[in-house]
Amino acid sequence: MKHLICQILLYTLLHTSQAQSVWQNKKCAVVLTYDDAISQQLDNAVPVLDSLQLKATFYLTAYFAKNRLNDWKNVAAKGYELGNHTLFHPCNGGKGREWVKPDYDLRQYTVQRMVDEARMTNVFLHTLDGKTKRTFAYTCGDMTIGDTSFIEQMKGDFVAARAVRNEMHTIDKVDLYNVDCYVVNGHTAAQMIEWVKQAEATNSLLVILFHGVGGGNAANVQVNEHSKFLHYLKQHEDNIWITTMLAAAENVKQYNEKNK
Repeated sequence: MKHLICQILLYTLLHTSQAQSVWQNKKCAVVLTYDDAISQQLDNAVPVLDSLQLKATFYLTAYFAKNRLNDWKNVAAKGYELGNHTLFHPCNGGKGREWVKPDYDLRQYTVQRMVDEARMTNVFLHTLDGKTKRTFAYTCGDMTIGDTSFIEQMKGDFVAARAVRNEMHTIDKVDLYNVDCYVVNGHTAAQMIEWVKQAEATNSLLVILFHGVGGGNAANVQVNEHSKFLHYLKQHEDNIWITTMLAAAENVKQYNEKNK
């Protein structure tokens, strides 16, 4: 009986050690992402991230970013990732989305137009940070033009692409061109911390999506709740790999190559 218990304990320790090793020897990976190049992100999120020396990914829509180009250049210079969130933020105008302008309704797009605009946005981002490796975030979570997946033509342009389902996965289950995330919309720090605890318990990749931070978008998080959450991450970074989408994606790629 003692021998069996020892075997179970040894297996559990080895399994836990192997699971944790895939995320830079931490229990899980957490990626903070901020969409749409919203001014409140520059004013309310970046200062807290700076003060805590945390990494994050900002998915810029080029048309929205144009009014504060120097500020976004400074964000890139500090080591944050600038990701591609399209040129004009097109979305499928159905599904009750009356706010989508007809000119930027994906139902009016061709796949080639989407590909061209995404590649043009990469050129725009290169002028801000000089980088060539890039990740992408689907606008409104929309992945198709009609019935056709447009990311298939852009896999050579992007290391990974982020979706918007509220899910997290272990490294062997991460789909790099459909990376799940948890969308923040009025959530408290306590609620977001529960996501992190779940990621730790399951050795998963947790991607979190912010829009407004103290305003700027209907999907908003209060400034104090955002700050509390970031402070929690900092206090527990011995167990949590807080990184960018690009770094997390490259980590997944390395894992996949070793385990083919």
